[in-house]
Amino acid sequence: MGAFAELYEDLHGALGPQAWWPAESRFEVLVGAVLTQNAAWRNVEQAITRLRDAALFAPEAILAAPVARVAECIRPSGYYNIKTQRLRAACEAWLALGGEQGMAPMPTLALRNALLAVHGLGPESVDDVLLYGFERPVFVIDAYTRRIFSRIGVVDPRAGYDTLQQQFQADLPVDAQQFNEYHALIVQLGKSFCRPRQPRCGDCPVLSRCAHGRAEMNQRS
Repeated sequence: MGAFAELYEDLHGALGPQAWWPAESRFEVLVGAVLTQNAAWRNVEQAITRLRDAALFAPEAILAAPVARVAECIRPSGYYNIKTQRLRAACEAWLALGGEQGMAPMPTLALRNALLAVHGLGPESVDDVLLYGFERPVFVIDAYTRRIFSRIGVVDPRAGYDTLQQQFQADLPVDAQQFNEYHALIVQLGKSFCRPRQPRCGDCPVLSRCAHGRAEMNQRS
């Protein structure tokens, strides 16, 4: 068992099942993936609720609505003018690809490439949609992942997205459910313990494996 697999076992044992991503449909995962860029999830939830309340929570409705109306609905997520354009592009792609029925049978690589071609959808956003929306075994790399595993000392913080993704996927079973759970555990660890500033190293469940955490604790003692 490699370092990534061992850390998964540690986190799962310490933090328990996370049951993530919080969405009711595949389309909601897509919307969330766009709106969560540079935003706290609680703000994304507000934006999604506002879209629902305005009867705009469907790709056809978003595209038919005035741009300013959509922008006002998603204002809580921040950068709302830019995200409105990205959300519209994502909705156009959703419909062009045949919606859920058209996208579900597509091979993973073909679907990933099609979504990466959409304006405003980068690898992290696309892989969120693939993993959490379509249950495909692709590991999501985000800021939490990069920070935590570079602090532990098992990845280069300067490595590219695809390189880090390949490192995780090479050490883990090809299992969408485990990738889902692992990424959710990483997010929880990053929010609760491995914060950018004033990390809670003393309470961290993977302190024994973390070079940064041990150095931090030595400085405090």
